[in-house]
Amino acid sequence: MNEMLIVLRSTLLDILPIVVIIFGFQYLVIRRPLQRLKQVLAGFVLVLLGLTLFLVGLETALFPMGSLMAEQLTSRQFLPAVVTEAQRHWLDYYWVYLFAFAIGASTTIAEPALIAVSLKAGEISGGTIDPLMLRIAVALGMAFGITLGALRIVLGLPLHWLVMGAYLLVILQTLRSPRSIIPLAYDSGGVTTSTITVPIIAALGLGLADAIPGRDPVLDGFGMIALACLFPIITVMGYAQLAEWWERRQPR
Repeated sequence: MNEMLIVLRSTLLDILPIVVIIFGFQYLVIRRPLQRLKQVLAGFVLVLLGLTLFLVGLETALFPMGSLMAEQLTSRQFLPAVVTEAQRHWLDYYWVYLFAFAIGASTTIAEPALIAVSLKAGEISGGTIDPLMLRIAVALGMAFGITLGALRIVLGLPLHWLVMGAYLLVILQTLRSPRSIIPLAYDSGGVTTSTITVPIIAALGLGLADAIPGRDPVLDGFGMIALACLFPIITVMGYAQLAEWWERRQPR
């Protein structure tokens, strides 16, 4: 209970500047009374309580779960046996890669921000964009990005080379993709890293870097979210390019 009260107080201090700015502009700049004041105040109270419960849930469930899974999947008892003092092969961690791919895809499919964006995209496009296919394309990109991030931690690869390579691919795809899909693809990379995905990805990366010998959680544990943002852009534009190519092949 004390922990929840501390989080509630911290959340209140975080929300307070937003409240001050909104009400300050409404009454000092616009100089009009705020419509539906009771509903707005009730909404702020619900946001305060929701964020508090969400942050407590992160600390008690999601962060420990991600760290626990990384610890269990990289434990000596779980991994294939090796000769004492021998260095492990990166393929020994195949369950880590499978878990990273599965958790990346499943959390992205359930991401509320992505669901909202995909539904709106389908509505505005008049049905030419399938919301479900868009979510699947984004989920595959997220899954591949997190898997690559896990492989990077296992191998100790420098993050900047992977990020620069991914950005180069994004630039090349941007030049060849249908213009209508490019803004949506770029937005898709941002909405994937939200309330559900980020805590689990961060916990998995930190737990993996802490469990693998020779890795520094500060240097190696972070960076998964950067890759998770980039690869959905690639897969969404790739999906649009494949759809365009398939349409051109159809007999008229």
